[in-house]
Amino acid sequence: MDTPGNWRKSSYSGPGDGDSCVEIANNSTLIAIHDSKDPNYGILTFPTGAFTTFIETVKADAGHLH
Repeated sequence: MDTPGNWRKSSYSGPGDGDSCVEIANNSTLIAIHDSKDPNYGILTFPTGAFTTFIETVKADAGHLH
């Protein structure tokens, strides 16, 4: 499976640790994410619709950590 090549940093990247964030790339059928500190370590890919479910689940689980 080919991954999109237009990597960009998360909109949540800010000053300081902003360089230690995830990058995202997408096209009409695929969304890919990777660690900006080590982009060759691994890539997670999702069909476009499944990415929304993934993010919603991460947000819900993060709420349980407080």
